[in-house]
Amino acid sequence: MSIERIDGLGIESSESMYEGEVVDLSVVHYRRPNGLVVRREVIAHPGAVVMVPVDGAHVLMVRQPREAVGEYLLELPAGKLDVPGEPPLECAKRELAEEVGRAAAAWESLGGFYTAPAILEEYIHCFLATDLSAIAHEPIPEEEITVVAWPLADLDSLVNRVRDAKSLIGLMRLASRLDDGSLRA
Repeated sequence: MSIERIDGLGIESSESMYEGEVVDLSVVHYRRPNGLVVRREVIAHPGAVVMVPVDGAHVLMVRQPREAVGEYLLELPAGKLDVPGEPPLECAKRELAEEVGRAAAAWESLGGFYTAPAILEEYIHCFLATDLSAIAHEPIPEEEITVVAWPLADLDSLVNRVRDAKSLIGLMRLASRLDDGSLRA
């Protein structure tokens, strides 16, 4: 699959509306190649990583509160690219250690994706982490994370239960790897 860029897309004007700790909001006027000027509200975000940690016959999930939706969600471990200059794989290694207390001897990119490209710049890099080992770690109290080992044999019911888009994409990419035999449970 090739990426088709919009050649000739230009920014006519941009006005910052909000600058936050995690995101910034701007109103941007873009000139398309055909000359049409369109107004968009754009949320800037530094990007993130999501890990699909496979530990033997289980995938490791995290359960944590998500105040914006008022629920505890079951998700794959993930983290924001918030260390300047840190490559996505290094961020993934750091976040796996912080969130689930594991290190992985084997890492593989499962590609990436935009989360809401109509309004949000966020791009998430997805990694498969295998050959896991437990490491000493200090949980971050504010995150209130519980690690849940979910059987790979019951992956379909996990996919049906998860309501978080990045986790669904990671789990579907894991299922594809299991189905094609390139990863053994």
